[in-house]
Amino acid sequence: MNRRQAVTAIAGIGLTGGSLWVARGGLAGVQSRSNGRLPIRVETLEARGSTASEAVVPTPDTVTVVDLFATWCAPCDDQLEVLNAIRPEYDEVSFLSVTNERPSETLTRGDIAQWWNRNDGAWTVGLDPESELLAAFGAGGLPYIAITDEDGAVQFGHSGLAGEDLLREQLDSLV
Repeated sequence: MNRRQAVTAIAGIGLTGGSLWVARGGLAGVQSRSNGRLPIRVETLEARGSTASEAVVPTPDTVTVVDLFATWCAPCDDQLEVLNAIRPEYDEVSFLSVTNERPSETLTRGDIAQWWNRNDGAWTVGLDPESELLAAFGAGGLPYIAITDEDGAVQFGHSGLAGEDLLREQLDSLV
């Protein structure tokens, strides 16, 4: 691991830890809209396969793969590659990727959309700046994959990189 990768990893650990702290305890003075329960409405971005609007997570009445990511997270790039590989096999499944990063002057919505496009994302991408999805899924780190059934019940959750075979096995049991 070179110096840049080490600094990025350390920064990522700090950001993930802070996000998990917020997800579990909230921010002082900020009222959660979801109270840690699904479904949760997120803002979506204009990017390949996605439009600027809102989405309900999980997608109602549909088996849904939810990918929680961050643009600074190198394994999240790899997770997106895995999802790109399996997605064509599951037309009836909804795929959503959501970051808990907070758009600001240093990281804009456009920056997130550029990361998405650069990594060949091709489905809905959204924002969860209050880390409500992290809390609702009990995510222990990024990347995090959750799969819900048609009723919106979480059937699978995985922190870290989830491989193609594991995801196919989980999806095949639901569709």
